[in-house]
Amino acid sequence: MANKSSLSLLLLFTLMVVSSSQLSSTFYDKSCPKALSTIKSAVVAAVNKEKRMGASLLRLHFHDCFVQGCDGSVLLDDNSTFTGEKTAGPNLNSLRGFDVIDTIKSQVESVCKQTVSCADIAAVAARDSVVALGGPTWNVLLGRRDSTTASLSAANSDLPAPTSDLSALISAFSKKGLSTSDMVTLSGAHTIGLARCTTFRTRIYNETNIDSSFATSLQANCPSTGGDSNTAPLDTVTSTVFDINYYKNLLAKKGLLHSDQQLFNNGSTDSQVSSYTSNANKFFSDFGAAMINMGNISPLTGSSGEVRLNCRKVN
Repeated sequence: MANKSSLSLLLLFTLMVVSSSQLSSTFYDKSCPKALSTIKSAVVAAVNKEKRMGASLLRLHFHDCFVQGCDGSVLLDDNSTFTGEKTAGPNLNSLRGFDVIDTIKSQVESVCKQTVSCADIAAVAARDSVVALGGPTWNVLLGRRDSTTASLSAANSDLPAPTSDLSALISAFSKKGLSTSDMVTLSGAHTIGLARCTTFRTRIYNETNIDSSFATSLQANCPSTGGDSNTAPLDTVTSTVFDINYYKNLLAKKGLLHSDQQLFNNGSTDSQVSSYTSNANKFFSDFGAAMINMGNISPLTGSSGEVRLNCRKVN
């Protein structure tokens, strides 16, 4: 029995290694040498136009990878065959940046016809967004193909909710092959961007592990009823700079979301959060590594899937 179990684990590990080994940072060096520079220029332009877009593009990649793997499924519009992921609870009236991806895709298509996948564009755009806002860089592994399907149900079930407790966060990331350490590190993406009132209302009115003046200041723009789409910065100090203030906020009980404060709430992840507050280099290094891990979630490679001409629809 033990041998069968060990063999199953070995096969699973082998499959994960094979899938990630098919991705390479040099994948487009010969087939589309201008791909990365084209994506970067478009991302920089979009972020310069609206700083928040950096966080939106980073989140888009995360929401892609956690549903069916990093396959561009989140970008698909509804069609006669399936309902896409855009209307799922975690995405509706919330996920942004689709128009920027469209622009990037159009520009990449003009230099290399049907060569660079939408899934890879999303992955590179996430990295370039972080860099544009002062964060770390990393070598994005490339070679993903685009899915021909999407999953509304998986988007509703697999994306961790802002109301999640620590155990639920650990479980959600573990199901995708990511460690608790990866989860804490990737949560640091909340050093940039905004959240809607509906995602933090319960926290600022009902929870006790929150700085009282911080809660009061948020209530002015997030009433107990109404104003669902009013926003507040996830990092109350520097919401358009990729830094370690997100973790410093948690130590001060100023995490905006319930799920944020769970990372520093007398639990198993407290020490990692504390360590980042005094070591930005460590956080930056870990973040790049964790993003590579996330980017390796179940990619379609080889002849699987397709390279879409339009990121919103299958060919």
